[in-house]
Amino acid sequence: MTIAYFDYRDGDTVLQAGIAFPAADGPAPAVLIAHQWAGRGEGEHKTAERLAELGYVGIAIDMFGKEVQGDPAGDNSHLIGPFLSDRAALLRRMRAAATFAASLDRVDGTKMAAIGYCFGGLCVLDLARGGADGVLGVVSLHGMLDGNDLSTDGPIAAKVLVEHGWQDPMAAPDKVLAFAEEMRDRGADWQLHAHGRAMHAFTNPHAAAPENGMAYDADADRRSWASVVAFLGELF
Repeated sequence: MTIAYFDYRDGDTVLQAGIAFPAADGPAPAVLIAHQWAGRGEGEHKTAERLAELGYVGIAIDMFGKEVQGDPAGDNSHLIGPFLSDRAALLRRMRAAATFAASLDRVDGTKMAAIGYCFGGLCVLDLARGGADGVLGVVSLHGMLDGNDLSTDGPIAAKVLVEHGWQDPMAAPDKVLAFAEEMRDRGADWQLHAHGRAMHAFTNPHAAAPENGMAYDADADRRSWASVVAFLGELF
């Protein structure tokens, strides 16, 4: 399956999406894929292709800017740091992606979802927290769960699924509890699936640093994807 590349914008920043279209013609539900801290790459494109095989338009979005890439094996704090310190900017960038996706001829703009990995998990959760802009549901996979300080305390309309590695040091039990309380207080339709032996980045076959709390887990990868497929099927 071929990935097609499309440019779009958030203000003056040019961004690029990698898109996999389903075989069938006509508008189809779309799933945005928010990337991990190294930027959009092969992993997100493979996810887009898997989604296209299910009949969805898989859209690997861009948080950093066209041709801006981090080091998959290095420290990319400099790329995500500005968004962690300015969650309003993060939300604007996610909204730009949702607006772009809805504008595509092959997308049914009334049926959209967003999934995100690691940093991308935080991105899709913030989209839900901020009103979702037509996105019906979001999925965070080994994502950061930290709440934000934006003044949006009304009900969360988008359905929320969190696939969490219980041994993930980036989302320790106190953060999981705080997230659960936030979802309860905002009346969300939410689920959290904890994979007991899994660490951070459990869907990434290249993750192999258990001393830092990061490791691939084949069982958690398989089980979480099955949950994602079921969630999208219910959503659409």
